[in-house]
Amino acid sequence: MAQWRNFQQGQPHTVVGTLLVCEGVFSPQLNNSRSLFVWLPNSYTERTNKRYPVLYMHDGDNLFDAYRSFAGEWRVDETLTILEDEGLEAIVVGIPNNEHRMEEYSPYADKRIKLKQGKGNDYLRWIIDTIKPLIDQDFRTLTDVAHTGIMGSSLGGLISLYGFLKHPDVFGFAGVMSPAHWVGNGQIVEMITQAQQPTGKLYMDIGGKEGRSGLSYMQAVRRMADTLKQKGYIDGETLSYVEDEQGSHNEDAWAYRLPDALRFLLRVQTINLME
Repeated sequence: MAQWRNFQQGQPHTVVGTLLVCEGVFSPQLNNSRSLFVWLPNSYTERTNKRYPVLYMHDGDNLFDAYRSFAGEWRVDETLTILEDEGLEAIVVGIPNNEHRMEEYSPYADKRIKLKQGKGNDYLRWIIDTIKPLIDQDFRTLTDVAHTGIMGSSLGGLISLYGFLKHPDVFGFAGVMSPAHWVGNGQIVEMITQAQQPTGKLYMDIGGKEGRSGLSYMQAVRRMADTLKQKGYIDGETLSYVEDEQGSHNEDAWAYRLPDALRFLLRVQTINLME
């Protein structure tokens, strides 16, 4: 069993609830190591056999703690604490990025940003083959595809959408915020076109003030949403697409949209199953 310890509480940290950290988790797929964070629902500590959906999220340093973050906090812990009153609960696994963020979060090469090789497939295999078995072993998780999700923003949104489409046998829901659709010359759109019939649930959004030209960025993501609908995704059922006209490309915007994103993704996934 991995060595999990409680993350620091109190000022200057802003963590709400139970956040655990496991340091030095090695990736044989990427040949590097980093810490993992796990946030547990408040009811997890109760003496019960209840199991929970699991959401794997990228940029883990920016999810729970404003003090540790390098660009602001998503406030995942505060949001899920509030949503517990609505009966929505999940274990969240925060995976920090490192100096290879661009390579790991992209499955594509892109000369425009000097990206010689995308390591997105290796990064996803780390989640699927190493991290998920570790989490399922150490915590009371619902291990099936319907209760396993992936979520991120920007390049994290790109790899979340890619992982959702490439591994429908693993990820049953995905949160795709402000996806960096342009990386790899838009190959992700072609992947959507060639994807199988819809399985699972997908949340995707975009802000009107993103990039140098917010409108063009929004129009490109809107086309992605239209392509998903053409593939059979249904608004309000298997797809929630949101345009936030005042949204910028930053953590505050993603934190603002997070509650409704999680409401859509977790409403069916949250099931009180007992062993």
